[in-house]
Parts: sequence; structure tokens; C-alpha cells
Amino acid sequence: MRQKDILFLLLRLLTCVGSCVHVFFSVTDLPMDAQSVTAIFAAKGTDITPNKDQGVIKVVKHPGLDGDRPMIGDRVTVHYTGRLLNGKKFDCSRDRQEPFCFNVGKGQILKAWDIGVLSMQRGELCMFLCKPEYAYGPAGNPDKIPPNSLVVFEMELLKFEGEMLTDDGGIIRRIKVKGDGYTNPNDGSSVDVHLEGSCGGRLFDCRDVSFIVGEGEDKGVPLGVDRAMDKMQKGECCVLYLKPKYGFGSEGKPEYKIGPDKDVVYEVTLKDFKKAKESWEMDLNEKLELAAEVKHKGNQYFKAGQYYQAVIQYQRIISWLEIECGTGVEQQKRIKDFVLTAHLNLALCFLRIKEFSQAVENCNKVIELDEINEKALYRRGEARLLRNEFSLANADFQQVLQINPLNRAARAQISICQSKIKEHHEQDKKTYANMFQKFAEQDAKVKPLSCRHLASLSGTPHPKDAPPQTLVPASDY
Repeated sequence: MRQKDILFLLLRLLTCVGSCVHVFFSVTDLPMDAQSVTAIFAAKGTDITPNKDQGVIKVVKHPGLDGDRPMIGDRVTVHYTGRLLNGKKFDCSRDRQEPFCFNVGKGQILKAWDIGVLSMQRGELCMFLCKPEYAYGPAGNPDKIPPNSLVVFEMELLKFEGEMLTDDGGIIRRIKVKGDGYTNPNDGSSVDVHLEGSCGGRLFDCRDVSFIVGEGEDKGVPLGVDRAMDKMQKGECCVLYLKPKYGFGSEGKPEYKIGPDKDVVYEVTLKDFKKAKESWEMDLNEKLELAAEVKHKGNQYFKAGQYYQAVIQYQRIISWLEIECGTGVEQQKRIKDFVLTAHLNLALCFLRIKEFSQAVENCNKVIELDEINEKALYRRGEARLLRNEFSLANADFQQVLQINPLNRAARAQISICQSKIKEHHEQDKKTYANMFQKFAEQDAKVKPLSCRHLASLSGTPHPKDAPPQTLVPASDY
């Protein structure tokens, strides 16, 4: 067979939408050398490598559903099959009956995959021919892939979504342009950014602004943008999708004509930044000095009702001082006072934003250091009461009274706890009474049926099922 005919036949095979990869490689009389296969893919497909070195050549078998493509950092879900040029399958997600998920563009997987998946649309099915330097390299993969092997992947992009920067999904990031380097701003860094904010497709904010990470609120920067800074690199441009909690909250932003509880979108470019000193770069005196400033800043945020911003400040104090010991008695006392106050203030913040488990955790930290701390016991009691842990809350408030019998607030909380405990017990009694009544009614229905069923099995008619008896007159005897 002439080389020209071979190439024509292979191109025909590639054009068959939905054709299987194993069919493509099962024709034994076709040359499967790297040069020929690269020529075939190049003729039919597209070189998608940034350097245009034919390291990853893509052939679309089935186009995607829409024009949207993943961005760097997106969580993508794919099905794939990997084969050598001789047609041998070395990996397949469909065989495992489970799609594969990863964050694209982060170097978590093969270089070819990062490049290839970023070129795909949702629902697209395609094939990638990958050179060794974009796949398994000179080492290959023991027992599966020989060294310096070209490999072919058939891949289907099932879905993708932005990277969650918070556990509650309130900040979603999608990276449009990857940044330079490997460092990120930290809390206290000075950053220069370009912001473009929109709501419902309407642009409401477009400006260059400089601010201190953790204090963005001072420059009208939403909490979600501030919180995302420590994930960004210089030169990065990303899109942030912010839920109200991380945007403008229940109050909205009247000057931007944004109503309460609205989602907002910010496109953010980190133009430059100057990192703040890390904890290990500061001596203890520096940390204590800075802790006083940060505590004051946190208190200002708290008084203004900006509890999330206050949390950031108090957490900085703990990160600096929690493991410090100090050299003298006075220094040790200052460290302990800062740490205790920071934990107590955090507990109060978390009570305000209804994160009661966090409030309990911070109170526990205080009680570990000072087991008769009245404020910590009271605030833990509040958090437990709001978590419906009435007995535990009652115990905390009782301890407060032992420490300070004049604490009227604790006495009032004990009354509430006892009332709730009684109410809870009454509810339990009703629930159990209803359950027992229901079981008794079910038993009453089941027993006659059981007797009748047993009688039918023994051949003896049940009294209710027996024919009526005839009374014989006495004259017949």
C-alpha cells in the first residue's frame, strides 16, 4: 500500500465521528511510527501548544455544547482513554466507571492535559496526540508506557466549575491570565490592583486601587476580593464570583445601586504587591508592637459591625504569638493577655456571625489557658445554647455563677436553659407516648390476623369463620 493511500485511509478514519480509538489503531498493516502519526494528526487537527512544536495535537471528534471553556484553576471532570501507538490501552476512566477530576492548569497532572483541557468546551469529545515531553517523558511509566513514548488520549469534558476559595462556596475564582512567580501576598501586604465589579451584567466599579490585605474595607474593597489576595500572583487576572456574605451583604451598596443580598462579580488584576514580614522574620518585640496596632484595628472593625474583617485582625495576633514563650514575667504576661483577648474577641465575632462551633473552639482555647475565665465560660455557654446544647450551656453558666455570683446575665441564661431542658423533656415524653400508642395499635391489628392465619394452616376454622350452629328443638328427640 502506498504511503499516500495509507494517509488517506487514516484521515478517513479520523473523520468518523464517534469512531473508537481502538479501531483507529487496529489496522496492523499501517505504519504506526511517530513521524507518520504526527503527520496524520497535524493534517487533520490543530497544534495547541503555546510554542507550536506539535507537542500536543488535537483532533475534535464531537464538538462541545457551548462556547464556554475552562479557565486556569477550574475543577474539571473528564472521561479519558489512553493508548500507545500500537493501540494498547494503558489507562481508562470508563473501565473504572468513574470520571476523573482535577484542577486544570495547576500542574497537578500531565502537561498535555493542562494544555488540552483548557482548549475544550463542555461536552466536547476529542483526541490528543502527545509527545513524550508533554506526557510521560524519558522515563515513561513502568510496566505500562515505554520511555520516550508518544501517546494518544481520547477525552470527553463532562463539566467544569471555578475553584472554591472558601468552604461555603462563597468565593469562586476563575483565572483568566496566570501570574508570574511563586509568591503570594500575605496578610498585611500592600497590593496594587485593578478592579472591575459588576452585578447582573452591569458594570458598577472600575478603578485602580491600593490597599493593605486584611483592610480592604477601608478602600471600599469587598471582603471576597480582600480574602482572595493571598491566592493570587503578580500579573494574575482572575474573575471572582462573590456571594452576598463576601460582597455587600444584607445592606447592599446604595452608592453602586446594588440592593441587599446580591451576588456580585469582580475581575481583579494584581499589578504589584509588597509582602508584609512573615512571623519568622520578626523578633518578639516587633510582634508585640504590631499586635497592639492590629488589636486596635480589629476593635474598630468590630464596633463598625464588620465582623469578618475583625476576625482577620484577631487571627493575625494568634498566628504571631500563640507559640511564643517570652523571656521575662512581664513579657510572658503581655503575650498571654494578647492571645486570650484575641480568642475572646474571635468568639464574640463568631457569635455575631452565627458560626457557633468556631465560637466554642475559641472559648476552649481560652479555658485551656485560664480555666476560670468568666467571659470564655459565658460566651461558650451562649454558643452552646444557640446550638441547642442546653445541658452543656447550663453547666457553663453555672460555672460562671460560681466564679461571680453577681453575674445576673448568667442567672438569666440558666433560667432559659432550664426552661428549654424542661420543654425538651416534655416534647420527648409526647413523642415517646405517641410512638408507644402507635405500636399498641399496630399490635392490636396484627394479633387477630395472626390467629386466623395459624388456624387456616392447621385446618381448624377460626371461631369467626365457623358456620353458624343450628339449635335442634326438644320435640325431635
